[in-house]
Amino acid sequence: MILKPLLLAPLACLTIAAAAPAQDALDPQAAFYELRIYYPAPGKLAALNKRFREHTLALFARHGMKNVAYWNEQPTEAAPEGRIVYVLAYPDRAARERSWKAFGNDPEWRAVAAASEADGKLVAKVDSVFMTMADYSPPLTLQR
Repeated sequence: MILKPLLLAPLACLTIAAAAPAQDALDPQAAFYELRIYYPAPGKLAALNKRFREHTLALFARHGMKNVAYWNEQPTEAAPEGRIVYVLAYPDRAARERSWKAFGNDPEWRAVAAASEADGKLVAKVDSVFMTMADYSPPLTLQR
């Protein structure tokens, strides 16, 4: 009798794996990428980094956005506090649109945004660049 539940355990794992978000199966060479550049509001870079670190990345992942990489740009004359630059990946443009819509409507995100912006907006401007992998690019590996 004890063996029966143990024999069913691998099947349960297969079911869980099949129900995992599509982002786990994303082909890095065929993915649709989005480069996003955030210009923080004056004095808000630390708060913006904190919001990404503590909330945003997990919420992005929950909504099917693959977090590829994040950078903090060094300050320049054009961006005296620097900027946050990051890349997200999606299966295609339609998936990107669905993910952002769901993210924007997520009650947890709305609460996080409201709390983090109680003393003013964190972001002054956002730029987006949409990209696909060039056929001559070195292979990219996306972590799960």
